Amino acid sequence: MSDLARARWLLGRKGAWIDAVKDGYGLRIGATRRTRVLLTFNEALFRALVVQPGLRVRPGGGWVARTARADVDGIAPEPGRPGLIEGTTLIANSDGRLTPRRANLGQSPIAWLARRKDETGRPWLSPAQVAAAGRLATEAEAAMRGPSLTMRWDALPRSGGGSATRAEPGDAALAAGQRVERALAACGPARGMVDRICVRASSLQLAEQDLGLRRRTGKVLLIQGLTALAAHYRIG
Repeated sequence: MSDLARARWLLGRKGAWIDAVKDGYGLRIGATRRTRVLLTFNEALFRALVVQPGLRVRPGGGWVARTARADVDGIAPEPGRPGLIEGTTLIANSDGRLTPRRANLGQSPIAWLARRKDETGRPWLSPAQVAAAGRLATEAEAAMRGPSLTMRWDALPRSGGGSATRAEPGDAALAAGQRVERALAACGPARGMVDRICVRASSLQLAEQDLGLRRRTGKVLLIQGLTALAAHYRIG
């Protein structure tokens, strides 16, 4: 049985829930963190569980299967779409102010990283860095839109190179692609990492592998890039 199949099977048991642990996630069965972790896994497997069976936030921390009959607190599943993890994120306005908005936290690698904390309990990313990442992602989505309403990766700039935007005159995707190019250029040496995490929605581990970086070094590079990106957008 694969780890994914085992995780889905365990999540179907009463009292099963997912906890954020060092270097990833752990699956427990029981009411508290004193219970033993039965299975540990990475971000890629967690995102697969977000899709099927679907996860929702567990009162007290962590996540439970959205389709579970009851969690460890005896609370029945709330209605909603599979794969939806409801929460709040900060959106950057054009004037640089941050506004809280409801969002699905189950889809974005940045949202996952923003929930992580270091050994002192401080979040990995600041609100300004998270907001800057969200703004870049929004611009990238606009660059990928066209008259056909299909995903258009060719409208995005190539990582490490100039803009490869192809659009009809007047197409809003052209302007969005140019804004993405300027934002990525502002990230300097961290451009590739910011591109993979914020635009391509890659996990931190996969981005490190793609860029040939040692494990745990990608976070430092990403933070540097997001700091520069926030300055570019005049956030914070």
